[in-house]
Amino acid sequence: MNRLNIVLVEPQIPQNTGNISRTCAVTGAALHLVKPLGFTITDKQLKRAGLDYWDKLEIHEYDSFDEVRQANPEGEFYYFTTKGRTVHSEARYPDDRPVFIVFGREDKGLPEDLLYANPNSCVRIPMRPTLRSLNLSNSVAIAAYEVLRQWDYPDLGREGKLTQYTWE
Repeated sequence: MNRLNIVLVEPQIPQNTGNISRTCAVTGAALHLVKPLGFTITDKQLKRAGLDYWDKLEIHEYDSFDEVRQANPEGEFYYFTTKGRTVHSEARYPDDRPVFIVFGREDKGLPEDLLYANPNSCVRIPMRPTLRSLNLSNSVAIAAYEVLRQWDYPDLGREGKLTQYTWE
């Protein structure tokens, strides 16, 4: 069964994680947080960014990234990094097993030893070469929706509704 999982390794900024939690809630993705965190789960800035979606979120906490891998041996892991050699939209995300898209902390990214050990699973979002990186919550949204696009947006609504009119 395909399931999108978003893994944040040592996130530091509560507003980013709050925005990501909202992305997880509206897409049905599970959120996996690897400690140490730069905030507490009860942080009001975190919950404010996630607004009223907090109770719609499936969230897991781990003491290490190895714990995430051990708890999910059937998962396919993709490491998002500015150092990746494959463009995120060129990677093929399998729809027959859980997919884990993994992101590092805002100030450091993922550890290079992890990236070096998984060269074929390192992907990047294209951007201008003279700039450092995108905001973490923007990167997660771009990555999540690429996986879901490849899966034909399972269980997601495709049609909007006007509040005062009807589309004909």
